[in-house]
Amino acid sequence: MAVKTVEDATFEAATNQGVSITDFWATWCGPCRMQSPVLEALSDEVDNVEFVKMDVDQNPQTPAEFGIRAIPTLLVKKDGEVLERLTGFHNKKQLADILSKYAN
Repeated sequence: MAVKTVEDATFEAATNQGVSITDFWATWCGPCRMQSPVLEALSDEVDNVEFVKMDVDQNPQTPAEFGIRAIPTLLVKKDGEVLERLTGFHNKKQLADILSKYAN
């Protein structure tokens, strides 16, 4: 499974059913470039979570709606409800542990 790129117009449809994790990032952000391969690797191992990413420079509406002021920020949602908000780099084990709380 790969990390899917979403835009303001497609974010809700991609993250409102089941468990999802969204990576809010930008091309100029160093920690974001570190976070991306971690999510890619994890997406290959975890089948029941939707992995998505959104470029905050190209899509300002959704980050503003969620009050995203620092990147990378990761939102974990289940059935449309935000359950976790993580700011800064997180390693694979940290993310796997968090996702295991919500994904069955």
